[in-house]
Amino acid sequence: MPATADLHVDDLHVSTHGRPDAPVTVLLAHCWTADETDWHYQVQALLDRFGHEVRLVTWDHRGHGRSARVPESACTIADLARDLGRVVDAHAAAGPLVLAGHSIGGMCLMALPEERPDLVERVAGLLLVSTSSGRLDTVTLGLPDTGRAVRAQIPRLLAARAQLLSRRRRRGSPSVERWVVNRFLFGSPLRLRDAGLVLDQLISCAPATMAGFYRDCMRHERTAALAAYDDVPTVVMVGSADVLTPPAHAQRTAAAIRGAQLVVAPGAGHYLPLERDELVSEHLVAAVEQALAGAHTQAHAAAG
Repeated sequence: MPATADLHVDDLHVSTHGRPDAPVTVLLAHCWTADETDWHYQVQALLDRFGHEVRLVTWDHRGHGRSARVPESACTIADLARDLGRVVDAHAAAGPLVLAGHSIGGMCLMALPEERPDLVERVAGLLLVSTSSGRLDTVTLGLPDTGRAVRAQIPRLLAARAQLLSRRRRRGSPSVERWVVNRFLFGSPLRLRDAGLVLDQLISCAPATMAGFYRDCMRHERTAALAAYDDVPTVVMVGSADVLTPPAHAQRTAAAIRGAQLVVAPGAGHYLPLERDELVSEHLVAAVEQALAGAHTQAHAAAG
């Protein structure tokens, strides 16, 4: 594939539920090295609660899951935001949007004010989960003395293993990948089925995707841009044991959006959509209910 930042929406693996003319569309942006199943608990919760009353869209980011592979140079958060815009244009209903982003998915939403300000005007609810608005180069992974050096080496180690060993070999002996998942990605309690899902996603991730997005995350700084979401109903969520995007980063993010609510999940790590699926689903359902109420009010006013 040529070294270009542009992807056609058909190059992205997209899943949709609900009718195309639903009053509200919910879009869920997943974590780095993951895929759309990052949100599988929330998808089921939304379907159980709303059925086809809302439009629900999930997708695999470029270089992830079943979407097209891209070179390192095309692995940036700005690219993810532009991809999200293409997904909205092709698959969302015409009305309000509820956006949820986990980790780099949340950073993607933070890039929308610059990349697609027209979409920000449609946002009726925002959920930022285990993410950061910047200063990720200061994260120590909970290892004050060696954390910064370890942080930089982990993506290189994982990418090197992906280049040298087949997926089958790594699935058969995933010692390094399992150490990363258990030590840095999850808090407690650890459910084996969730850790197994993340382990398989990590093993399936392309080396260029790991290296390119890691490099761009270290440059990510979009705190000032968050003012574009002032007064949008916003919830910022973080696990108290998250060492990738620690609680201080969530506090900084929430403080940058007027009216944002901060929710800290005791004991949880970086994978809140899996670790605290009911809590995340609860806040996501509440955001959709509020957006639906607003859409119905506007529809009645227009009809009257």
